[in-house]
Amino acid sequence: QVQLVESGGGLVRTGSSLRLSCVASGRTFSNYAMDWFRQAPGKEREFVAGISGRGESTSYSDSVKGRFTISRDNAENTVYLQMNSLSPEDTAVYYCAAERKLYITGTPQYWGQGTQVTVSS
Repeated sequence: QVQLVESGGGLVRTGSSLRLSCVASGRTFSNYAMDWFRQAPGKEREFVAGISGRGESTSYSDSVKGRFTISRDNAENTVYLQMNSLSPEDTAVYYCAAERKLYITGTPQYWGQGTQVTVSS
C-alpha cells in the first residue's frame, strides 16, 4: 500500500509558476512509476505527466509539454511537478498517482487526495 500526499497548489496569475510536491509512504518508492493527473470542473481526469521509477524516462501530455517538468527524488520519496507559464486552462485539481510498475503506463493503482491549482487571467 502506498499513501500519497500532495502540496504546493494555490491561486496564481497567468504566466506564473508553481511547483507541486507529492510525498509517498513506503520503502520501495523507486519501484513505482509516478504520475500527475488533473481534473478541471466538468471534465474528466486527464494524464499530465509521468516518470519512471528510476527517473530515466518521462512522458507529458501535449497540453503541458514544454511548460511542465516532472522530476523525482527517490531518497526523499518525493515527486515534483514544476509548472511554468500557467494559463487559466491549467486550473484543476492536480492528483499525484503511483503505478506498481517501473515504467510509465498512465494507469496508476494509488492516488493522492489532490491539490487545487487556480490560475486567474
